[in-house]
This record gives sequence, C-alpha cells and structure tokens, in this order.
Amino acid sequence: MKLISWIAFVLLPILSFGQGSTQRVMVMEIKSEIDPRTNRYVELALEHARKTEADIIIIEMDTYGGVLTDAKEIVDKIMDVEKPVWVFINSDAASAGALISIACDSIYMAPGASIGAATVVDGSGEKAPDKYQSYMRGIMRSNAEQNGRDPKIAEGMVDESIVIEGIKEEGKIITFTTTEAITYNFCEAKVESIEEILKRNRVSNYEIDRFELSATDKVVAIFLNPFISGILILVIIGGIYFELQTPGVGFPLLAATVALVLYLVPYYLNGLADNWEIIALFIGLALIAVEIFVLPGFGIAGIAGISLTVISLILIMVNNDAFDFEFVPANDLVYAAAAAFGGLLGGIILLFVAGAKLTESKRFQQIALMDTQDKNKGYVATFFPGPMQGKRGTTQTIMRPSGKVDIDGRIFDAFTRGEYIEKGESIEVVGEDTTSLIVKKV
Repeated sequence: MKLISWIAFVLLPILSFGQGSTQRVMVMEIKSEIDPRTNRYVELALEHARKTEADIIIIEMDTYGGVLTDAKEIVDKIMDVEKPVWVFINSDAASAGALISIACDSIYMAPGASIGAATVVDGSGEKAPDKYQSYMRGIMRSNAEQNGRDPKIAEGMVDESIVIEGIKEEGKIITFTTTEAITYNFCEAKVESIEEILKRNRVSNYEIDRFELSATDKVVAIFLNPFISGILILVIIGGIYFELQTPGVGFPLLAATVALVLYLVPYYLNGLADNWEIIALFIGLALIAVEIFVLPGFGIAGIAGISLTVISLILIMVNNDAFDFEFVPANDLVYAAAAAFGGLLGGIILLFVAGAKLTESKRFQQIALMDTQDKNKGYVATFFPGPMQGKRGTTQTIMRPSGKVDIDGRIFDAFTRGEYIEKGESIEVVGEDTTSLIVKKV
C-alpha cells in the first residue's frame, strides 16, 4: 500500500506539471531519546499531518536511540501512513533511531551522518538478553524487506555474530557512514537540507509546515519533571491534611485535587502511567483513609496504604512494563524515588511546621472555635432539662443494670451501680453521667 502511494506521489508532479499545485510538506523532529514522550510527539505530529492533509511527511532525525517498545510503536504508526514518509538523518540514527529510519519510505543523510548500531541494551547500557536481540532482528528484517532494503544488512546492525562478506566481520555491528549507506541501498542520497531533498524529488512548488507542540502539550511536558512531580505530591498530602483539619473550607481539598490531576494526566497522556498503576494509587489512598477514619491507630491498612501509594507514585513516573525494569535507566528510578519520598517527606514536614502556624492564623480563627468552653464560664454539656439528682420515678424496663426510667413523664437512659431492678419499680436519681442517669431502687 505504501509502495503504491509512493509511486502515485512520484507520478503526481509529472501528471500535474504546469498546473501550479502546491505540495504540503510537514516536517517533524526526532532529536532526543526515544521514549513515551517521543512516542506521543510522533502521534500528535502524524495526527496534525492528517488534519492538514500533508502530501509529504519528513522526519528530521538525530538520536542515539531509546526504548525499544516505544520505537516499535512509532514504527507501526509510520507504516500505517498512506502518504510518503521520508527521513533526513542530519547527524545520527543509532539503535531505535535506525529502526525508525528503515521503516520510512526513503532515507536521506547529511555528510558525516551515520546509521546503525541497533543492538538492544538495558537500562544500565549493557547488552540485553538474546530474546530482545531476536525481537529487534525480526523487526529490522521485516522493515528492510518491506522497503526494498537488504534484510541481512539490517540484521547485521543488531547481531554481531552475523557475517556478510565484504561488509561485516563477526564480532562487529554494522554502522554505515553516509557514503556506505548509499552504496548498500540504505540511503537514497547525500543532502545538506530538507529543501535539497524536495529538489531531488522534483518538488518545486511546496509549503513547509514544521510541527510544534501546542502550548497545552508544552505545559504537560513541564509537569513530567521529577522535581515538579515532587512538589505536586507535597501539595496533594498537604491539601488533604489541611482539609481534614478544617473540614468544609474547600480550598485545601481543591488544591490537592488539582495537584493530583496535574500529576497523573501528563504521565498518562505520555504513556508512562498505566491504568493499573493509577488504580493502585487510589487503592493506597483509600487504605490510608480507612486507617484514619475507620480503624483508629496504625495497623495493616495504614502500612499497606502508605506502601502502595509510594510504590505506585514511583511506578507512574518510570517507563516500566508491568514491573519489568530491563530498559528503565537507573537514573530514572533514582529520580522517581527521590521525587516520591521527597514529596512525602516534605508533606510530613509541612504538617508539623505549617500545621502549628495554621492554628495561629486569623483565617483559621475565623472558622474554628478557639476558646475553651469552660464550665466556670457557664458552658455545660447536658441532655437533661435541669438538676436531676434526688428526683424520683419508675423503671420502664428491667435494669440489668442499665435500662430506661420515667421521671416526670419523660424517658431517660439510666443505669444502676450493679443493682438489678424489675420493671415498674420506684427509683431515685443519685447522680448524672453525661447522657445517662445513675439511679437506685427506693
């Protein structure tokens, strides 16, 4: 399908020569580590190309690679595009970058550029197990075959054991210079710019549209910073705590809710936060709430809630595959753990420091009862219409030793000091105990 669309594109300028039709050329850049953020960027760029009805898509490439799973998803997206997709390697297309480049319809390289070295490595930079190398070889071979390139050479960019006479010795990985890539059909031409690529393809009447992330997506990218994530965690904890201290105010809970949304949404949109990780976070928060409101003290629910919350906060920030950290850089784990524990520790410090100052603030004093309701000042807490000691009545139930009594036509809760009294017996009040009367048989 892509071959047919490419042939149609080549013939179009010839058939429409002299008609002055303008070709729309959308250019996007892959100039960073290939990860979920790059994956989302490519998805947004291709969606933009579809909406603007771009005739040609050009990827400007300069990367040393990245995460294999994200690179494979980018390849799948490119292979689904019906319009021609060309790549301009202006410096490096290593590892996952080579995989993406080979999936494009045409490859153009700047002088001094390189393509290859696609051996899969883990998060520490060491060679990954053979199952990953085998998977990478299969993808490279398949993409090369589909675009008319030598699949053996594509495999040689991954597997050091492959021998290709005159090209590759055993124990080495293929990395082509621009000239070598042209020689072995892994590059169409050496070019200096995108404009030169268009000129070589006889595209003279064109309009270049360089894709850029929207302001919203740029803001989303800011919140992917682990430092910002740590601050958001602090706001979440602090907001929930202050809302519990001053129920009904609303602002602390609103701040915590906004911080939680700003924390989760960027990671979710960029493919870092899986559904199960978000669910685990809410379960952890729910267990903490149960420990606070339902099971006073500190037990299994509290420990499990805190543990699950911290673990899920860390997992949301790293690109793990269901606890598989094979391709997660060690630094990413360190930064994520530092952000999670830093936010929690900061939240605890905030509770002790700011909590004490909160009770002294004018705003808090306006909404909270600050005076002591002392009995000497006339404050009383009683359920009785007046002094009850010495009054007499009758039992309405059997006192065993508690029950109900009738005094002056009103029913009260009462109990004896261990004495059992039958229903209908006369009693006398000998004391009061908050909501109940203390009685004895007359």
